[in-house]
This record gives sequence, structure tokens and C-alpha cells, in this order.
Amino acid sequence: MPSVGLRAALLLLPSLLLLLRTVLTVPLERGAPKKEESPATESPDTGLYYHRYLQEVINVLETDGHFREKLQAANAEDIKSGKLSRELDFVSHHVRTKLDELKRQEVSRLRMLLKAKMDAEQEPSEHGGARWSEAVLAPEPPSSFEGGDLSLLSSTATRDLAQYDAAHHEEFKRYEMLKEHERRRYLESLGEEQRREAERKLEEQQRRHREHPKVNVPGSQAQLKEVWEELDGLDPNRFNPKTFFILHDINSDGVLDEQELEALFTKELEKVYDPKNEEDDMREMEEERLRMREHVMKNVDTNQDRLVTLEEFLASTQRKEFGDTGEGWETVEMHPAYTEEELRRFEEELAAREAELNAKAQRLSQETEALGRSQDHLEAQKRELQQAVLQMEQRKQQQQALNALAPAPGREGQLKFHPGTDGVPVPGAADDQKDRDTSEKKVPEQPPKLPQLDSQKL
Repeated sequence: MPSVGLRAALLLLPSLLLLLRTVLTVPLERGAPKKEESPATESPDTGLYYHRYLQEVINVLETDGHFREKLQAANAEDIKSGKLSRELDFVSHHVRTKLDELKRQEVSRLRMLLKAKMDAEQEPSEHGGARWSEAVLAPEPPSSFEGGDLSLLSSTATRDLAQYDAAHHEEFKRYEMLKEHERRRYLESLGEEQRREAERKLEEQQRRHREHPKVNVPGSQAQLKEVWEELDGLDPNRFNPKTFFILHDINSDGVLDEQELEALFTKELEKVYDPKNEEDDMREMEEERLRMREHVMKNVDTNQDRLVTLEEFLASTQRKEFGDTGEGWETVEMHPAYTEEELRRFEEELAAREAELNAKAQRLSQETEALGRSQDHLEAQKRELQQAVLQMEQRKQQQQALNALAPAPGREGQLKFHPGTDGVPVPGAADDQKDRDTSEKKVPEQPPKLPQLDSQKL
């Protein structure tokens, strides 16, 4: 097995194929002088719940010389079976210490996330999050990084990544069924003449979509030569499979991964799909890209590790199917994503969900009306209270005005006028008091009357 470096060897493990995009630059042929190794860089996010942990474990493992040698000598079965995990017992103390710390951080992170999940009472949205958390935290995990941790990491990632394509196909099937369901409902809502016109327009769009150049079978000689000539700008008569492989191994890791393969299909997809055309569905184009990649993996990737090595690629160019492609590639519209029975069940499911949503909407409408009536009642009460407060304030102001104008009784039966509310004497009050004082002075003081004597008694 050619030495392809640690990251290239780890790429043999399907669970890590998307993660280990950047590999050490090591010659493909034995005996060739080694090139300077490239530093580890962050790989594109796989979308896994534990992507960062997976990346950090790999970065630490590749720093150990013993583990590097064992991995380069291992085959795909050794990696998949977990046999390589036993080599962790021989890595340096420094590496094991780093792995232990990474595990403690991951356990702490999962516990924190699970607590937040319980507080929010909702499932984590990341792919595979619940399964990964349960696997790591139950039973009580040891604090050190063991061989079982590497096996668990590999097996979990393998299972999770394997589900992506299946989930994508299922999502596309539901998308197509929903599109057909809405089309049929739309036609049913039209009058006879309008329906015929809409069906005619649809048939015309489908006809234009089918009128495209021949699509070459992915991975065939015709398809690769077209890339060689139109994208690489090379003479089609001098096509060389090995040179082609090296040109399109973008990161020089010795294998063609899924993204590098999909890049080869762009020219074929452009023959069928144009975002400017109303009749071309870009969602179908992505499904087409996935189908093309799966076709190549099935026919070229002989060990089914989801990577195409140079040996596998060269072997595929020697098969009869490489040059004999028949009528070309059959596109999505030639292979409906669903059956009529699946569409019927899907429509029944939609009807049930629609009835449930309508019932919920009706309940919400009734609650809204009840809240509206309650709000009107509260507004009426509020207006009544405001009116009562306003009337009380007016009466208070009137009473204060009357108190300010009314005379108050003084001493010796005399009436005294109160000054104004602002402390200013009432006009004319002083003159009246002066007249009363003058009148009292003019009246002479009368002597007291003496009692009369009874003459008979005298």
C-alpha cells in the first residue's frame, strides 16, 4: 500500500472522509524523497454534532510518530474494525495527556448542552446530537481517553455520515410530491378553459427542459474527455487518465473525494439546468449532482470507502463500460422520485395535517374573539372610571371657588371677608371696615339706666 500520509490514511475511514480534506503532502510512490509536511489546517465543517472534537483528536494523533507509522502501515479493514485503536497504548504521554484534556472538555460541553436542553425542553438541532451525547455520557465516562473512545468516535461518525445521502433523497422526494400536489390543486381550482391553457403551458415547459444536449455518463471516457478539453484546455486526442487524476486532485491528497468528484459534473449539469429558465428546477439539479456522484462511487470506488484512489481510477478506465456509454445519462425526470401510491399517502398526510392546523386556527380565532370582547369590556370600564375621576375633579374645583368667595363670621357677631385664595385682600373690604369704625365713633355713649323706685314702698 503506498504511503499517503496520516490524514490520507485516515481518509480511508468513511466516517472521516469529509473532515480530513487537508492532508499531509507525502509522495505517492515508495522510495521517493519526502516533501515537507504541510501544517494541519481546519477542515470544512462536516455538519456533525461533534465536528470540533473530531478535528482536534485527529490533530493531536498525527503529532505522535509511533501512531503515524502504524496508521500508514494499516489497511482500511484495520481502521474500520477498531484494531488501530489498540495502538493508543503506545503513544507518548504528552499525546495521551492532550487527548485526556480534549475528552474532559467534550464531556463538560455535552453536560452543559444537555442541561440547556432539559431547561428548554427541546431536542438539540444538530445532526446526531442526542445519540452522541448518550454514547459519551452514559455510563459515567472515565476521565482519560481510551481506545474505546476512538472506536466510538469512528463508528458514530460512520453511521451519521452514511445517513446524509439517504436523508437528502427522502427530502427531495417530499419536495417533488409537494410540488405535484400543489400543481394538481391549482389545476382543480381553474375553469375548464383555464385548465387546458395551464396544462398546455406546463407541457411546453417540460418539452423545452427535455431539449438539451446529450448528457454523458459520469465517469465515462466521453465525460472526462469533455472536462479535459473544455475545462482544462487540453488536447482531447492526448487524454491521459493519470494526468487527469492529478489535475483534479485539488488538495493533492492522493484521492478524489466527493466534492472533487462533484466538481467534474458541472459541465454536464449545465447542459440540463439553467437558473434563468423557468422550466429548470435548481433543486432537481442538486439531486442530479448527488446521483452522478453516487454512480461514480458505485462503479469506480471498488472498496466502497467513498474515496477514489489513483489505482481505482486507472482501473475504471480499463473497463468496457468506460468507453461504451450507450444513450448517455438518464436525468431525474426520466426516473420519478415517487410512485402514485406514495403520492396518495403523502396527500393524505397533508390533509390530516391541514385539518389539524385548521382546528388549531379555529381555536385560536375563538380565543382571539374572546380576548377582543374582554378587551372591549375593560376599555368601557376604563372610560367610566376616567369620567368619574373627571367629575370628581370638577366638583372639587367648584367647591374651592365657592369657599374662596363666601364670607366667614368674625368675633362679636361681625362678619369678616376672607382674602382671595392667593393672599390678596378682597377689593372694597377695607373701605367697608373704615365706614363701620367711623359710624361707631359718632354714636355717643349712653349712660346706664337707673332702676325706678316704687313710691308706695317709700
